[in-house]
Amino acid sequence: MVALRGREIDAFLARPDAGRPIILLYGPDAGLVRERADALIASAVDDPNDPFSLVRLDGDELSAEPSRLVDEAMTVPLFGGRRAIRVRAGSRSFASGIDTLAEMPVKDCRVVIEAGELRPESPLRKACERAKTAVAIGCYPDTERDLARLMDDELRLANLRIAPDARATLTSLLGGDRQASRNELRKLTLYAHGKSEVTLDDVMAVVADASELKLDPIVDAAFAGKPDIVETEFGKAMVAGTYPGVIISAAQRQAAWLHKSALAVAEGTPVATVLDSGFPRLHFSRKTSVEIALRNFSATRLVGIIEQLATAALDMRKQPALAAAIAQRSLLSIAAGAKRRG
Repeated sequence: MVALRGREIDAFLARPDAGRPIILLYGPDAGLVRERADALIASAVDDPNDPFSLVRLDGDELSAEPSRLVDEAMTVPLFGGRRAIRVRAGSRSFASGIDTLAEMPVKDCRVVIEAGELRPESPLRKACERAKTAVAIGCYPDTERDLARLMDDELRLANLRIAPDARATLTSLLGGDRQASRNELRKLTLYAHGKSEVTLDDVMAVVADASELKLDPIVDAAFAGKPDIVETEFGKAMVAGTYPGVIISAAQRQAAWLHKSALAVAEGTPVATVLDSGFPRLHFSRKTSVEIALRNFSATRLVGIIEQLATAALDMRKQPALAAAIAQRSLLSIAAGAKRRG
């Protein structure tokens, strides 16, 4: 099984193995998937804008003719040079194309596949993990250490330091989506241009809550039992073009955090201590809603909600045309259930 983890991922991305030209990037952090895919493509071809060097394929279209992946990967450019294929995976499987390609001598061509969350039994993930010429890389929300490194890298490029209180607050506002976090950091460094140090005032003036792409009001309202707010905020998110799966992913993370916190409270930890500890830190504006959620749901009920959200996420991948309806129904169900505490 070739599924990279931890430092193995950093080492592979720094120097991709030519013997493993098929690379699957998957996970809930869509920004990190894109960032890693961009880097892998950039190092695989001489000119990413050359249509002869870079081929883009849609996974759902590819599922009707998986052999096309093999044909494209084995094509020899008329004028020579390196090639790359970038595949955006959808809800339909093209795993048979991976199986066939994995047995063939791919030369001077890198295949980068971008996908969302994939369960271990997913045909695409299984195909890439069992192939000797492929790797599967999970892309999950940044840890505190990851964020610290990302923050330091961007600040270093701008010749800036950051005050301790500003760093602590900034850390609590980032995470969840690598691309969004990086964009917020770049806005911050641009705002602080000409200064030597980023202050807390700078952070509060510039950085939006990139950790959940401003989805906290929807998720918090669901667990606090406020269906009217869920409906209103969900509608705003759809108008803004937010993919419903991102909202469900945020709800899944919140459910997992609440479950862990509910267990701690049941063992005697004060609610106030739970709210002020852990990572990522809760923004002060969310504490009241989260405290209500902890009163509404026991750890046992939260296990059921975690399963409910996982089912919703799977249904959305199977029926992408109904993704918004599935997500909204799931969140409204949680909000309705919050009114009967226990």
